Amino acid sequence: QVQLVESGGGLVQPGGSLRLSCVASGFTFSRHHMSWYRQAPRKERELVAGTSNIGGRTNYADSVKGRFTVSRDNAKNTVYLQMNSLKPEDTAVYYCKATDAYVPAVRGGNSYWGQGTQVTVSS
Repeated sequence: QVQLVESGGGLVQPGGSLRLSCVASGFTFSRHHMSWYRQAPRKERELVAGTSNIGGRTNYADSVKGRFTVSRDNAKNTVYLQMNSLKPEDTAVYYCKATDAYVPAVRGGNSYWGQGTQVTVSS
């Protein structure tokens, strides 16, 4: 059974930090790119950061560059999102996503979503 379980969310003051984790099971973690998305109330889900399955390539939304860092540990089947200098506009539910690195979706490649973890930035 495929599972992506996020943790680490919570309430933090502006300027604070949080570290999100997403533990994967039920599929070959090292064959999947991993991404973090977020969805704020009344807004569409947006890509925050991603990391390639191997090679250490990363990408970030402009709004989080220089503040967030995505990383993964293939030995632990875990992807992380270190969030520093948090702002109220970072408030959202954060989701991790796994995407097959070798088979595109149009050819049947799988992708999986976690259930999300709430991050609230407020004083």
